[in-house]
Amino acid sequence: MRDSWESYCFDICKKVSSRSTCLRRQVGAIIVRDRAILSTGYNGAPSGIEHCKECRRKDIPSGEKLDLCMAVHSEQNAIIQAAKHGVNIDGSDLFCTLLPCPTCFKMIINAGIQRVYFQTLYGDEKQIRELWEQTKIDILEGGRILWT
Repeated sequence: MRDSWESYCFDICKKVSSRSTCLRRQVGAIIVRDRAILSTGYNGAPSGIEHCKECRRKDIPSGEKLDLCMAVHSEQNAIIQAAKHGVNIDGSDLFCTLLPCPTCFKMIINAGIQRVYFQTLYGDEKQIRELWEQTKIDILEGGRILWT
């Protein structure tokens, strides 16, 4: 018996996350439509920028002062890679190992992504819920709808 589509996509996200250069947390994301992978992304320093040798946020609580971090988030990288290669992601789904942060969720909205699947809650979801209430993008934890 083969894995469900969601399980398969999360397995790929986990593998993508193994390319992360972040010292604190490895995150992977994929963008799919019609059961085809359109783009992938992992968190890490921007292209051509030296990878961190020490975490700038090591003593800062998770989800706070993200601006100190050099990493581009996995969701951002997946969207950027699609744009860089001319791949239309409007109407697609995004799978990610973590619930996107508010900045990434705003990018997801503007990119036209219709559904977000994630495995683990991360940070303060209050702002994301406020955004969700205005967009009604489906957000699913594993395969279960987070909010209705």
